[in-house]
Order: sequence, then C-alpha cells, then structure tokens
Amino acid sequence: MNIHTVWSECLEFLPQKRVVVENSAGRLSSDAGLLVVREFDERIGMTAAFATVLDDPRREPAHAMLAMVRQRVYGILAGYEDQNDHDTLRHDPVFQLVCDRLPEDGAELASQPTLSRFENAISVKALLRLRTLLVEQFIDSFDEQPGRLTFDIDGFDDPAHGEQQLTLFHGYYKQKQYFPLIITNAETDLTVMVALRHGTAHAALGANDDLEFLVTRLREKWPDVDIEVRADSGFGVPSMYEVCERLGVWYTFGIGMNSRLKRESDDLLSQAVAQYEQTSSKQRLFTALEYQAGTWDRSRNVVIKAEAHVAGTNRRAVVTNRPGALIVPQGVYDDYVQRGESENRNKELKIDLCGGRLSDHRFMANLFRLCLHTLALNLLVRLRSELPDPPDPEEEPTASRPRPAPLPDAEPPGLPSGAELRRAQPATWRLRLVKVAADVIVSSRRVLVRLSSAWPSLPTWRLVLQTVQRC
Repeated sequence: MNIHTVWSECLEFLPQKRVVVENSAGRLSSDAGLLVVREFDERIGMTAAFATVLDDPRREPAHAMLAMVRQRVYGILAGYEDQNDHDTLRHDPVFQLVCDRLPEDGAELASQPTLSRFENAISVKALLRLRTLLVEQFIDSFDEQPGRLTFDIDGFDDPAHGEQQLTLFHGYYKQKQYFPLIITNAETDLTVMVALRHGTAHAALGANDDLEFLVTRLREKWPDVDIEVRADSGFGVPSMYEVCERLGVWYTFGIGMNSRLKRESDDLLSQAVAQYEQTSSKQRLFTALEYQAGTWDRSRNVVIKAEAHVAGTNRRAVVTNRPGALIVPQGVYDDYVQRGESENRNKELKIDLCGGRLSDHRFMANLFRLCLHTLALNLLVRLRSELPDPPDPEEEPTASRPRPAPLPDAEPPGLPSGAELRRAQPATWRLRLVKVAADVIVSSRRVLVRLSSAWPSLPTWRLVLQTVQRC
C-alpha cells in the first residue's frame, strides 16, 4: 500500500558513499508511544465513556464513534491538531492499532471529511451529556472521598481561524476570537468543566451557572466535602460571590484597586517602602478590612498586599469569605496566588495540545472540538499521576521515607526511571514518549511492533508501560 508517490533523493554530505533517501511502502509509524496511552486508556475507559454519550444516527457506519473519538484524541496527543493530517494518518499502522483495527489492507481509518462530519453532527443534548461526563470522570478518579477540593476558574483567548460562528472582536485582546471558560482542580490537575463563549463575553459569563452545576453534583456524591474556589478579578463580581455564599463554598477572587482600597492601604505601602530602603530586600506586607462596594448587597472581607522591591511598588487585593482572613491575611493571599499553577493547565490545553485550534465553522462543532482536546489533556494528566514523584536530590532517605523500590525489570541505576515525566508538560511527553519510529509486522499469530534499540527514551517507555500494566 502506497499513500505517497514513490520517490528517491540523494544527499552529498558523506564522502565515503552516497546517501540515498526513499520513502518506504512498509508498515512504519512515527507515533508508537501512543500504544502506551492506548493501554492506559483501556484500563480507565476514558475515551470509551466519552463515545458512549454521543448520538450516532448513521445506518451501517464504516467507522464507529469510539474509533473516531480515539483517532482524534490520540492525534491531538501526538501533535496533529485538527482533522487534516488524518487523510494520511488513517493508513498509519499504530493509529490503526490504537483504534482497534489490524494494520492490513482495507483497514483505513476515517478520512478528514468523515471526521469533519463527525464533529459537525454533534447535538446540544450530547454536549450537555459531555458536560456531565467530565464531572463524573473527575469523581471517578478518586478511590475515596476527598476532604477538600480546590477549583480554579479562568478563561483564555482563542483567536479566530476564519469566519467561525460567534467569533467577535475583543477590544482588550485586539483580535477576533472565542473566549473559552475552564475550571480545573488543584489537587488532581484535571479539567472538570469547559465552556465555549462568544468573543466579546464578559470574563465571568456563565461561570456562576457552571460552578453551581459542579458543586451540586459534588455535594450529591460527597455531602461533607469542603470546596474552595479561586479566580482573578475578572470573576470578582456579585453573581460569583452570591452563588458561592448560597452553596457554602469558600472563595477568593481578585478585585481591582480602587480609590477607597488605595486610601486604606497607603500607610501599609509606605511602611513596605521604608523597610525595603532599610534592608534592600523585597518586602510584602498585608492588611485586611471589611469593605462594601456600591453594587454589593453586604460587606465582605478584603485582603490587600503591599509590595516594595527593586522594580518599584505593587498593590493587589482579593475579596474572600475564608475564615481567618482578618486575622491571618497573608495566609489567605498566599493560598490565592497558588492558582497560578492552574494557568499551566490552560497553557497545556491551549498551546501544547492546541486547544485553541477551534477552526470548524459551527459554534457547536467547536465546543465539541474543545471537549476532545480537554479529554486528551485529562487522559494525559491521569497517566502522569500514575508515575512516581521524582526524588528530591537534596532529601536523604529515612526509615519513614525510604527511596522507592525500583520497578520490575528496571534498567540499571542512572538510567531514566519514568519519574521525570510525572511533572512534564504534554510537549515533553510527545517528544520523550510518543514520537518514536516503529516497524509494525502483522503475522497470523501476533502483531509485532519493533522500536529502535538506539532510542534514548526506550528505558523510560518500558517503565511507563510497566507502571500502566500495574494499574
């Protein structure tokens, strides 16, 4: 089977002999690391559950919904951001394997037009079921009830790729765009909710409804779980305060420094500047007060940070209902700034996994595409969490905290243990684990996949697979 015209090129850099490069008609792949991902997915059932909630009105379809979900999700993990590459990838033997087809003649996967119809056929009811599924998969990721859950809410700009429905010009970002909303969990790094909004949406549009949906379902499962929500000043609006207070949720939201808050913190800032001038080291001072804006129905606690350092001064404020804010304001603020870690999830979704590539014409199709990218990220996050934490080189082993035992059949000391991927971003996973050439040989008894013995990440690949097989 040839999917490209046969060609041959000659390179002249080697003096001893000519170097001739030809394309191969054999069953070769450049994405053999996806086999590990598929093995893990089989054990936790993420793509299978995703496909189950989709509608399939077709009669005698050539390509199952599950196969197309896997084709797209695994393609996203491998760096193929939309459907276009699948006109060639449909012949790739590893993609055929991970989509449950034997790499044989006539085993082609869905083409780009088929995948485009797949995305555009999504219904509103199916999208609502996917909304519920994300929350259910998050709940199922716990072996036992958690005591506390922390959720970070954020949005990111998604530049338009043409004339997509409801892409509008945003004055702050200076572009036509969508404005997706994302809610992530700090304890697990999982994305629990995503929403697609028109390009000029307010930062908090729909966040109160999504939060109520999430908290209601969590409390149905775990009535006593403690829930905290954090977000920047774009979400610091009365509707967000009120829904958190009504649901019994702790919250900390950013709030802009207005003239009243500046007056209240002028002395604190002067004190920080004086201490910096005396010590030449960065100073961070905190205060807290009860404050009520004109649009609020009640007073709320506000924590203010005054900072002085070599670059100048800086003041920031948050509004919170967390207990102890008036007594230990720094603790509340320092917990709030930990939400910066959630921005790494946004980066992983938008950039590493190309979640900003919402280039279908229909708005609903683009929301579905955002769900596919989110599923890819969550699948990787779940796999990442199965690996051991990298050892702290400065921490000596003790009786209560010994060094972890090596995995079965581990490589000799000094070679990769797989733990370095525990905190690695998707781009690193793609480079270190997914992008590896393989020769796929199909016989009457088995499918043999041959990897290069000279591949530097081969020990890591094996150990990640061994970790998956113990799940």
